[in-house]
Amino acid sequence: TAGTWMADSDRRCPLVEGGGVGTLGACLSPPCSAPQCWEVRKHNSSEWCRFIRSNPDCRLDGGFLNYLEGVFCTFPPRLLPLAVTLYALWLLYLFVILGVTAEKFAVVAFSNPRTAGLAIGAVFGAGVFVTTVVAGGIALVKPFTAASRPFLRDVIFYMLAVFLTFLGLYFGRITLGEALGYLGLYIFYVLTVVLCTWIHRWQRGDGTEMPTDTEEPESSGTNSGDYGEEYRPLLPSREPSLRILTTALSPLDCHKWRRKPWYWRLFKVLKVPVELVLLLTVPVVDPDKDDLNWKRPLNCLHIVTSLLLCILTLKSGTYGLYQIQGIFPVWGLVTLVGSVLAIIIFITTSNEEPPKYHCVFAFLGFLASAMWINAAATELVNILRTLGIIFQLSNTVLGLTLLAWGNSIGGEGSAVPQCHPMSSHPPGKHQDILVGVGLGCLLQMTSSQLVVKLEPDSLLVWVLAGALGLSLVFSFVWVPAQCFQLGKAYGICLILYYLAFLCVALLTEFRVIRLSAV
Repeated sequence: TAGTWMADSDRRCPLVEGGGVGTLGACLSPPCSAPQCWEVRKHNSSEWCRFIRSNPDCRLDGGFLNYLEGVFCTFPPRLLPLAVTLYALWLLYLFVILGVTAEKFAVVAFSNPRTAGLAIGAVFGAGVFVTTVVAGGIALVKPFTAASRPFLRDVIFYMLAVFLTFLGLYFGRITLGEALGYLGLYIFYVLTVVLCTWIHRWQRGDGTEMPTDTEEPESSGTNSGDYGEEYRPLLPSREPSLRILTTALSPLDCHKWRRKPWYWRLFKVLKVPVELVLLLTVPVVDPDKDDLNWKRPLNCLHIVTSLLLCILTLKSGTYGLYQIQGIFPVWGLVTLVGSVLAIIIFITTSNEEPPKYHCVFAFLGFLASAMWINAAATELVNILRTLGIIFQLSNTVLGLTLLAWGNSIGGEGSAVPQCHPMSSHPPGKHQDILVGVGLGCLLQMTSSQLVVKLEPDSLLVWVLAGALGLSLVFSFVWVPAQCFQLGKAYGICLILYYLAFLCVALLTEFRVIRLSAV
């Protein structure tokens, strides 16, 4: 049976009339009679800590740090601004971490009923931001001609994803078939891209791709030979294992460092710790290299570090710290097994030639990177929820602002210099909607609950959905009408549209704009 909402904010709780259906929204629990966590600052400061620890709604699911107890229990009330400042800095660095690894927040947020508002705000807010500010900024700075077929393909798929989500919000539920349909549509999109690329190559007849950017590719610094033939040795030589290991673990390239401006170096310094940890824990198989990026000593080390990473980040280390028979920890057993496998692989392989089973390292790298992304995204979602409780802001508005901006800038910032006349357009966010809603809803379903309630908990959700759909329709009509010439007029219209949308969204959040009660 369906439930109804008491008020128009995800800080309020739903009246659930029956069981059997999961609810995708904030405040699924505790019961409506219990105080909500955002009410903590209505109490005297001496009661904050007790309120946070005793209220079930203040429980943060997953994560290594309890941000709510940190700000309300560890820091005295007079140092609340300092705690907020530290949290804001940590939030920015989490965006850097996810910018290096990936920018997928939606699955993590959608799979938790308390933070589903973050996911809705993020996927819709980021969509509006990318299709207006990013696209409009590029058109203002450097007008270009969009590739017609990729542009139309992506916009059509994007509008379809938004329309499906709009239907889910309208009917108030996502069934198992609909969740699988989201993932199926994503797979169909990927197959369409592959097919279009193959057809384009076949029509050109030479089987080669036209260059799509003038910027040199980013690199983790693991191979200095990637930056030009002048740095390659004239004669091949056999490097010792220790030298291979130290070279592979270097996230910096001296030649590139000298050529880059100061702001690039500053950002690189912030990324170096993250890149070093990723190099230590995530194996990478590169089919474009002759040796498939086989680094024998480092890949053997990955056998231990990747397995340890997976067990220590799964459920925030709950399984990794479990004591077998109360004596031996699981992480110790994983370390022992991984060390034995690493020694066997090191003895039976060589530095010059990758083994036949090297493809297994690709699967291990995918698993390790997914665990890193999940761990970082969980921390980010928890700290955003904490900031929302401190400032009494809804999850939806946090999603459409902070999370959407950080997500978009991390994912699209590198795309800005690539959007010259030979590229199509800034990448869309329809993948986030399809995978986020589809997989997030599947994670909430059980054998007895095959329907997830997706109720719009405020007018703001409809503002988000309508704004994204309208921006896509505008581009779908304007760009072909201008023969895919994206100029300054187009950019100005998009940026003004985003500013108007942001004003309406904030006025709706603070209930200046609201629907009159019927």
